[in-house]
Amino acid sequence: MDWSQVAVVGVMADSHDHLPAIRRAVDLFNSREVDLVVHAGDIVSPFTAREFRHLSAPLLGVFGNNDGDRIHLHQFFSGIGEFHPDPLLVTLGGKDVALTHTPEIVRSLAHTCDVVLYGHTHEQDLAHRPALIVNPGECCGYLTGRQTVALLHLPDMTADIVAL
Repeated sequence: MDWSQVAVVGVMADSHDHLPAIRRAVDLFNSREVDLVVHAGDIVSPFTAREFRHLSAPLLGVFGNNDGDRIHLHQFFSGIGEFHPDPLLVTLGGKDVALTHTPEIVRSLAHTCDVVLYGHTHEQDLAHRPALIVNPGECCGYLTGRQTVALLHLPDMTADIVAL
């Protein structure tokens, strides 16, 4: 797919079946008119597709360690978006972007990509080392008590963590 015109990306991770949080994330991304939504793993169950179906933008994601039913995730998310094995390397808006659920490979990816988006830790991370590195924290809020996502602005290489 041609992602060359992507400017604003909604970033989420670790939604872990929390339907109300997913609904708020979808509403936020739609209100901000993002060009693309990326999910850095751990959607968990295929039934969450009923909330993601309301996205105005396409969805692109990687599988996390808790995404066990990958066949049905592919099936239920057909027409909404696509999921890939971890990591996914893609060019968005002219920037080389890595999407992963694996924090152990972030440092290596940061030496070969412009942006690294990751999940799994449930902790927010926003830094330049040397790439722009973004972990939006957890959409579900189960571990930290904070439900967050991020907005990535590719033209100026900035990102903001946003509470749901």
